Amino acid sequence: MNAPEIGFWHRVDRVLARLRPHREALTMGVDAAVVAACWNITYLFRLGFERWISARPSYDGWVLLGIVLAYVAASRLLKVPQSMWRFSGFGEIQRLLLACAAAGIVSAAVVMGLGLTKVPRAVLALHPVVTLMGLAVVRIVYRMTYEHARSRIAGRDGVVRRAVVLGAGEAARLLLAGLHQQGWVVLGLLDDDRSKLGARINGVPVRGPLDALQNPAVHAGATHVVVAMPAATPAQRRRAFDLAAATGLPVLTVPSADELRTGQSRVERLRDIEPEDLLGREPVVLDEAGIAQTLQGKCVLVTGAGGSIGSELCRQVARFQPARLVLYEQSEFNLYTIEQELTEAFPALQLVRLIGDVKDLAHLRHTCATWQPQVVFHAAAYKHVPLMEDLNAAAALRNNTLGTYHAALAAAEAGAERFVLISTDKAVNPTNVMGATKRAAEMVVSSLAAQHPGTKFMAVRFGNVLGSSGSVIPKFKEQIAKGGPVTVTHPDIIRYFMTIPEAARLVLQAAAIGESGQVLVLDMGEPVRIVDLARDLIRLAGHTLEEIPMVFSGLRPGEKLYEELLADADDTVPTAVARLRVARLAASVDSAGRVDELLAWLMGAPVADESLDDSAVRMRLRAAVAEYGGVH
Repeated sequence: MNAPEIGFWHRVDRVLARLRPHREALTMGVDAAVVAACWNITYLFRLGFERWISARPSYDGWVLLGIVLAYVAASRLLKVPQSMWRFSGFGEIQRLLLACAAAGIVSAAVVMGLGLTKVPRAVLALHPVVTLMGLAVVRIVYRMTYEHARSRIAGRDGVVRRAVVLGAGEAARLLLAGLHQQGWVVLGLLDDDRSKLGARINGVPVRGPLDALQNPAVHAGATHVVVAMPAATPAQRRRAFDLAAATGLPVLTVPSADELRTGQSRVERLRDIEPEDLLGREPVVLDEAGIAQTLQGKCVLVTGAGGSIGSELCRQVARFQPARLVLYEQSEFNLYTIEQELTEAFPALQLVRLIGDVKDLAHLRHTCATWQPQVVFHAAAYKHVPLMEDLNAAAALRNNTLGTYHAALAAAEAGAERFVLISTDKAVNPTNVMGATKRAAEMVVSSLAAQHPGTKFMAVRFGNVLGSSGSVIPKFKEQIAKGGPVTVTHPDIIRYFMTIPEAARLVLQAAAIGESGQVLVLDMGEPVRIVDLARDLIRLAGHTLEEIPMVFSGLRPGEKLYEELLADADDTVPTAVARLRVARLAASVDSAGRVDELLAWLMGAPVADESLDDSAVRMRLRAAVAEYGGVH
């Protein structure tokens, strides 16, 4: 099918979609016109061409008006105008038959009762039959036109999608060309640029500003709202998402400016709204030149290379052309996945793929001695709070704290220039095992910084990472897809959020500017209420809270209502990078001694030792981490 034909059927479908909100009024108008036309056709059939006009009585017009009103009344009584013509079938014909029979009988009775004998009785008898045929033919023709238009423009799945697009810039122009080929019909564009109002882009009109979406007539007939504003500020995009969500339709968006710039996606590849689209925060601008100087031409090792943070670190590091990238990962599948992705995206990059466990000091020492990494990013960790809280405290301590000690020690012994620990806001005044083990890991890094001055040890602390494995967002999306309910632990729970790319860039920046014994903290803006985030995801999926309800399940063991990025006693100073601050880790002799005792106890205890039960681990953690309140 050629482009002009596709364009014609797109216009037909667009017209039909715009008429749909006025279905009832149009139905009554069209049916009234059909009733009047069939009255004349019946006269023509009964009297012939010579007499079908001249033989009519002078009051025939008033009779016709009464008959039309009778048919309209019968139709409304039987709810004929509420039906959708594109789904017309036997049930619709039944309703039309009843309406025509009722209106025909009442009309004939009134005409005969009033003594209007000049109206032919055959016309009164035949008119309901001719009208039924006329009304049925109109509906059949409409359905055939609709089905043909749909077959001409439908996508591969046979579904016609109609969208209102927010944004009328270059992204929208590129988007329209792709959408038409995918079976989409674009009903109109909306843009706040007044100079674009009334213009047409690829034949689609710009129908008003973004606020016009609040008018039901603007999005009537649409199945989706598409936000095509990749270059807009986060606040502008958030406003567009709010307007789109208020329509009750599913909301899609074009890829973000970052995705388009890095070639991860193309503008016509629509995607669902991701939580990072809702943050409404300006991205952090980092010192790219300084990061390049730290990584370019160096050997870089990443532990936990296949995890959500570790894999993004690998992608970001690869952009800065290291001489070699060593992938250290416990999961065979995760290692294979990131290795395949990096091989395709960076074919010239030398990759070393190692299955390894950070709890295995001998293997880490061998790895570092063999490959001599100059920069080490330690992302391997257990991070799921409730899971670590219940029967897995020893596993968390071994992996998060002892694993950090092993990785840091092996890096220092091999002469690494920098070691960067991925930490978390849950390490501040921890109330759970996971947070306490990460705080102990920070203390390990601080202790080793004093013992190995040749290596710069630093930690990076940030809040929840959107979309990371084990985070709440994938769970919400899965619950919405299943029809709900969406479970939120507490109506007042709040969290700081950042995206995975933001987190990875922050870690790279820490490697470039951090000094030994420091923890770097991102100013993450305002915290987000989890209940608001869940509500937004429900609305943007095109559902209401009645369709997808929220239920509150209560705080889980060790969980806080809010997280902190700094303890009260921490002193911070600004850096050259806006919204990035540095806090010196409290590395007193006392704290170093406590963490050394913890490590000595842990290394001396067999894996199956009964002394490694949850209560014993918590007791040891409380002794080492003074801020840990403990969970009994």
